[in-house]
Amino acid sequence: MLLLKLLLSSAAFATALPTPDDSESNHSQPFSWEGLAPWNAGAVNQFPIHSSCNATQRRQIELGLNETITLAEHAKDHILRWRNESEIYRKYFGDRPSMEAIGAFDIVVNGDKKDILFRCDNPDGNCEIEGYAGHWRGENATDETVICNLSYQTRRSLSTMCSLGYTVSESETNTFWAADLLHRLYHVPAIGQNWIDHFADGYEEVIDQAKKNATLSTHDSETLQYFALEVYAYDIAVPGTGCSGVQNEHSHDHADHTTSEATNIQPTPTATSSDAPSTTSEVPANCHTHDGGELHCT
Repeated sequence: MLLLKLLLSSAAFATALPTPDDSESNHSQPFSWEGLAPWNAGAVNQFPIHSSCNATQRRQIELGLNETITLAEHAKDHILRWRNESEIYRKYFGDRPSMEAIGAFDIVVNGDKKDILFRCDNPDGNCEIEGYAGHWRGENATDETVICNLSYQTRRSLSTMCSLGYTVSESETNTFWAADLLHRLYHVPAIGQNWIDHFADGYEEVIDQAKKNATLSTHDSETLQYFALEVYAYDIAVPGTGCSGVQNEHSHDHADHTTSEATNIQPTPTATSSDAPSTTSEVPANCHTHDGGELHCT
């Protein structure tokens, strides 16, 4: 009889215990993550391109943006490896903290790309102006950049770096899709954040700025382009030599300070449509010309 009572008591206790299904259905349990979205839900990792771009335009812009990422990522990686021990870094940024330039490149590579749009339909009519290869829409649409037909005719791939007469100091920064689009991205608030702007114009002013007013260098659009182009040329295109040009020969001195190599001197290129688009005698109000005749419009 005692044994029978014990068995009945155990059975009654067991039926009172919650089942696994009961526990899982209890939504009041602490530390429950059910229904929460990932922290980065909705992130946009690819640059948006407007439906006005046809298949060939889209493909060229996409390839150009991929090379922009390549250029910016290598610039960042060069600084992370050498910091201000890199002679090229000191040449362009003086004694500025390396984290400033790292951030300027990293936001292009890893920043959210939601509030950016590239389009091809010439909504402001600026592509009809001679010399226009593209423009940031400014007050008309601060998130948007227009790429005009001239870009497809003149821009080059990074695979041609240090060839066809190109040198960093004597050729235009917009020779390559990568640097041209880097410049255009810095105009967009999502990337430039109203911090990166134009303070120097042309290679000589950029080098002079690093010596006399380096505070501006790490958020000067022109400086960031020249630095990215030079370290890509030196580290990737022609390793250990590059193609800085005759205006500023230098040795490349890393941490051990044991090697010093002369730069590769390239012939001075003849101005062509890919180096210096022609401009009209009258420059539009929102434009200015760079050295070599490049028309830059915001």
